[in-house]
Amino acid sequence: MSLNDGISFGLTEEQREIQLLAREFAKNEIAPKAEHYDKSHEYPWPVIKKAQELGLTTMSIPEEYGGLGLSLLEECVVTEELAWGCSGMSTAMGVNGLAILPILIAGTEEQKQAYCGRLAGGEMSSYCLTEPEAGSDVAGIKTTARKEGDHYILNGSKTFITGATVANFFTVFAYTDPGVRYKGMSCFVVERDWEGVSVGQPFDKLGQHASDTAEVIFDNVRVPETHRLGAEGTGFITAMKVFDRSRPATAAGALGVARRALEESIKYARERISMGKEIWQYQAIGHKIADMAMELEAARLLVWKSAWAVDNGQPDTMVSSFGKAFAADAAMKIATDAVQVFGGYGYMSEYPVEKLMRDAKIFQIYEGTSQIQRNIVVRELFRK
Repeated sequence: MSLNDGISFGLTEEQREIQLLAREFAKNEIAPKAEHYDKSHEYPWPVIKKAQELGLTTMSIPEEYGGLGLSLLEECVVTEELAWGCSGMSTAMGVNGLAILPILIAGTEEQKQAYCGRLAGGEMSSYCLTEPEAGSDVAGIKTTARKEGDHYILNGSKTFITGATVANFFTVFAYTDPGVRYKGMSCFVVERDWEGVSVGQPFDKLGQHASDTAEVIFDNVRVPETHRLGAEGTGFITAMKVFDRSRPATAAGALGVARRALEESIKYARERISMGKEIWQYQAIGHKIADMAMELEAARLLVWKSAWAVDNGQPDTMVSSFGKAFAADAAMKIATDAVQVFGGYGYMSEYPVEKLMRDAKIFQIYEGTSQIQRNIVVRELFRK
């Protein structure tokens, strides 16, 4: 047996075709419109509609439910390409993948058929976990779902909800038994048009302007028992399983931003002449770009490994946190260094790198901050 048996750092022919499809879509449909949506803050419906036709909004949904049925590694490959074009639009396309995960993890066959089918048919959804006083502390949510006959009465508010203004339904986490903390958390599917559901205006954000983020309020919403996902009290476990799968895909978005920043830096460093030389020939610039390339490559390997583990039935929370934290931090550093390579021009909105720097920052915050990822790594190291 060769030492190389069972491990590969390459993509299959089919995976390369998927990558090329996403790359061409990003190049032709996303990147040319990125500046417009960044400045207008409009929701990119024309691009979303084209993405839906290609199945790019239902990548993680199994084929039997109408999706592309991509592996997590394949989803990461595609997400990197889309985020290269614009991470805001990539996030807007990927929000369905996050919202459907609790249904795929804990839902019944009937629930999977119904909600996956709706997304495959062009609807949108959002994942509702974060609250004003519960971001990193998932167990600190205040939203409650009180049982009343064959319904639950849902009360509470969620914040920073991606895609909330366009969602047709939400996957919502709430306490059915607040007295036992995380053991009393449950998950529900809530329809946008039910009485008592309201969505606020989109927040004005630093970056990712093509992706909307808003508050969702639930005021005495009657939720049928049939809309609960899994048994009562299993919501926290479901949320943790979602993170194991969602964090690699989120980290892949950071890779796309970092790669775009690196490519823009190389292009500019070839074109910019200072004191008679292309500026990449100055060690201060050349070494900076070399570091950017090394950090991107290392981040991609960690992200791919975390996705590979999930695909092979070996989800590893620590490896997932490795990839998420490293890729997010690398993207922020690479994008910031790209602005430095451009000098004064990098600070100007007519050049692409200032947008990349603004877009990169959120990767260090959502889906678990870089600090929380380090807490997880420490916990897992000392648990072992």
